[in-house]
Amino acid sequence: MQCPKCQFENREGAKFCGKCGHKFEITCSQCGTKNRSDNNFCDECGYDLTRHKEAPEIDYSKPKSYTPKYLADKILSTRSSIKGERKLVTVMFADVASFTAISESMDPEDVHQIMDGCFKIMMDEIHKYEGTINQFTGDGVMAIFGAPVAHEDHAQRACYAALSVQNIIQNYSEDLKKKFGINFNMRIGLNLGPVVVGSIGDDLRMDYTAVGDTTNLAERMEGLAEPGTIIVSESTYKLAKDYFKFGPMQKVKVKGKKKAQNAYELLKVGEIITRFDAASAKGLTRFVGRTNSMNALMESYNKAHSGFGQVVGVVGDAGVGKSRILLEFRNQLSRDEITYLEGRCLHYGDSIAYLPILEILRVYFQIKEEENESNIKKRIMNKV
Repeated sequence: MQCPKCQFENREGAKFCGKCGHKFEITCSQCGTKNRSDNNFCDECGYDLTRHKEAPEIDYSKPKSYTPKYLADKILSTRSSIKGERKLVTVMFADVASFTAISESMDPEDVHQIMDGCFKIMMDEIHKYEGTINQFTGDGVMAIFGAPVAHEDHAQRACYAALSVQNIIQNYSEDLKKKFGINFNMRIGLNLGPVVVGSIGDDLRMDYTAVGDTTNLAERMEGLAEPGTIIVSESTYKLAKDYFKFGPMQKVKVKGKKKAQNAYELLKVGEIITRFDAASAKGLTRFVGRTNSMNALMESYNKAHSGFGQVVGVVGDAGVGKSRILLEFRNQLSRDEITYLEGRCLHYGDSIAYLPILEILRVYFQIKEEENESNIKKRIMNKV
């Protein structure tokens, strides 16, 4: 049981927090009876107490208060093994464009409410791809992908997170335009570079030392971004170019750099999703062997084609050619006779519920990643 005041993990059924002494109870708004904090209904009058249960207030200065438990557990379980390590990471800087003008023209309470909503969106999307928010900057955040939770595809995760943030902020901005009459947009910058990981405390605060200009260049990329856009450095582009669509290269002057830097605008997710897709796009070696495996797949297909449903499992160690066999098998089938739908358990999708099912539905309804909700509804209705 987590204390709503200090976030300390107490035993289930505790009446007081063992850390701060906070008393766990809920006052029924119907009859005034004091109930245990884990009651869903008042034990005096039966009133639904869940209507008034509030999530613990987020303290933006304490990473433990806003980091999901599954991610916090991963960080704490690996912290001792990465202390002092030099890690290659992707740094994200994001802030609200024209924040000063917005805050000066509005009531401070409204500004606080708007920024809380904005931070919630950014936290959810960054944590979805297992990035960690290193600090809140008042009108934005700095996040790191690749440390303290290590990922070899940290550049891809950062790009996915940045696109997701911009997509959701667009809808959020439309609501704010109707309610307050303001234009609310984010600017995001990404840069890939090395850092040395220091200590990670029980509160999840990570000390690190940036090597070279890892963080500075990410901040400069953010400064170059127009409202509603994402600008990435050349190092980020090189690792992510196979998986995303980018605008043409720009030569930009960056403070602290003698030479002009190459920068690219991140536009959208590409058609390629996995490393195998990227290799396929560049050209594969000639397919040889695997005759028995191909025959087994074809036999199952023929049975299914005759009306006898089949399920086939293809099992093997990483890199032995499972994806290649499926590609070659699919190429042997007539596209006019089959409907091929594919869903994948992707390495960055651990925290995304039903991801393979969602991907199958997107393929079936021909839904693009950047499409808005109204267009998605139209596509589904037209298909049904």
